[in-house]
Amino acid sequence: MTNDLTGPVTIPLPDINAVKKLAERLAPLLCKGDIIGLSGDIGIGKTVFARFIIETLASMDKIYLEHVPSPTFTLVQSYHFWNLDIFHIDLYRIQQPNEAHELGIDDIFADGVALIEWPERLGMFLPRDWLQFKFEQGPKHGERTVDIFSYGESHKGTIEALIYA
Repeated sequence: MTNDLTGPVTIPLPDINAVKKLAERLAPLLCKGDIIGLSGDIGIGKTVFARFIIETLASMDKIYLEHVPSPTFTLVQSYHFWNLDIFHIDLYRIQQPNEAHELGIDDIFADGVALIEWPERLGMFLPRDWLQFKFEQGPKHGERTVDIFSYGESHKGTIEALIYA
């Protein structure tokens, strides 16, 4: 399978506050059908970034979330906001792509926004149109960088909005 690729756009994240600000800029840009892949090593900040997105959307809806758990063991956590459903998916424990398909991934892709940790584990079930946020260790302790790739055409405006916000 080949995908049209735009990017990467690299954004330095010198501290946790920069990660939060990036999530706060992305959250209001999300629309039904968006697929956001979160890649990188264990402990690099994929779950933290997803939590910040979910907390931002909850705040926009004036909803207080006491805790946003990691879906490491449940595999999928869903959140229902006024005009958007968010599905936080962690595929770390998935061994074969068909296991992810059994989670109802097609319905998730059609019904809401998917925030997917370890998206590469979807294999052939990974759609043609999605955004990838690849987190890496920065040059100093506690720093990160994120490379943003756009597969397909529909997210170019999102990347521009993130860069120029």
